[in-house]
Amino acid sequence: MSSITELVSKQRDFFNQNTTRDLAFRIEQLKKLKSVLKDYEDDLLEALKQDIRKPSLEAYGAEIGILYWEIDHILKHIKSWAEPERVTGSLINFPSSNYIYPQPYGVALVIGAWNYPLLLSLSPALGAIAAGNCTIVKPSEISGHTSTILAEMINSNFEDGYLNVVEGAVDTTQGLLNEPLDYIFFTGSTRVGKIIMKKAAEQLTPLTLELGGKSPAIVHSDADVEIAAKRIAWGKFINAGQTCVAPDYIYVQEDIEETLLKHLTEEIRNFYGYEPEKSPDYARIINTKHFNRLKKYLEDGTLVTGGQTNEQDLFIAPTVLKNIDWNDNIMQEEIFGPILPVMSYKELSDIIATVRSKPSPLSLYFFSEDESLQEKIIEELPFGGGCINDTIAHLGNLNLPFGGLGQSGFGSYHGKRSFDLFSHKKSIVKKPTWPDNPMRYAPYSGKLKWLKKLFN
Repeated sequence: MSSITELVSKQRDFFNQNTTRDLAFRIEQLKKLKSVLKDYEDDLLEALKQDIRKPSLEAYGAEIGILYWEIDHILKHIKSWAEPERVTGSLINFPSSNYIYPQPYGVALVIGAWNYPLLLSLSPALGAIAAGNCTIVKPSEISGHTSTILAEMINSNFEDGYLNVVEGAVDTTQGLLNEPLDYIFFTGSTRVGKIIMKKAAEQLTPLTLELGGKSPAIVHSDADVEIAAKRIAWGKFINAGQTCVAPDYIYVQEDIEETLLKHLTEEIRNFYGYEPEKSPDYARIINTKHFNRLKKYLEDGTLVTGGQTNEQDLFIAPTVLKNIDWNDNIMQEEIFGPILPVMSYKELSDIIATVRSKPSPLSLYFFSEDESLQEKIIEELPFGGGCINDTIAHLGNLNLPFGGLGQSGFGSYHGKRSFDLFSHKKSIVKKPTWPDNPMRYAPYSGKLKWLKKLFN
């Protein structure tokens, strides 16, 4: 691999050849990427297992299969997305034809994350490819096995200067950010997101930040508690809780708290058995640093279920804690692991005020049969996106934009939003040379009254 400066220059040269503007070329590359993914499917499943002990069903369903699905969706619609959009003209420009042309930015950088190292590296890249950009993918070095397979898969199958994977640690990312890029897409922590945004600001590079936050699951007294427990446990403990949209904590109305805790305990055992460390369906913590960070949270509150750890195996059991409040360490930052704190409330209005006072989460989940309360939560609480009576399901529809708000990020993607995100919308007015309205030309004497009539 050439140096970072040489690579960005090579991508700039490739883009300036206008090859990527050809829609047929983009379609060919997307089809090729799907074919290459299929060729490397077994290697990717093994790499994901080595990085995070990710079960094959979760790896395929939440990473590989979604990429196939999204590629097919883009291929189905890309011709219509790429067409100039004709819009209504204005009287002041009559006669004219008015269009919005979606055009690529140029050289795009996609910085992936370690928790879904394949999906979060390639899914944004699909939008960049579809929109006609040259793209550099920087996977997380923390998930090193997947990063290595990604680099081999992409760099040996796509033209150097068009689509490249660059491996490396923090210094590599910093080197990339020092280059004159045209768009940056970052998935990761809020702390690192601020660093990325500062670097982008130095060169006025547009960017999207997909971050995280403390995403609540709120369970009201009229909810189907058994279903709520099952769906919260599923959303929380897949990938051992290392999911940016996982329920970070539960707020439950106090009269059903014990019932919910009972069902949560039962569902965890239904999923992973009485000894989840032996379950083939339960992932591991990514590394020792995160293991030690998470283990400290087990000192908070009262243990309901779980709590077992094995540092050598990077194992932390699916854990539920009660008697938690906002002063506890576990409530100070996103947990990003398999520990679920539970707090209770008397009145919904009280916790609406509390949640509003915190940074806007990436997701929010509300369990209730009352449609008026559902709408109240949707209208009054700021969050990126979410579900009513489910968790994580909003990611399963490519027609829904996915993105954060405030501290949880900005910009959204998936489906057409990915294409739009990596496209500059160029506005064009096309006018005939006749007639030529004399009103706009000097001298202006006597024209103001007609101009006022026009605007009125």
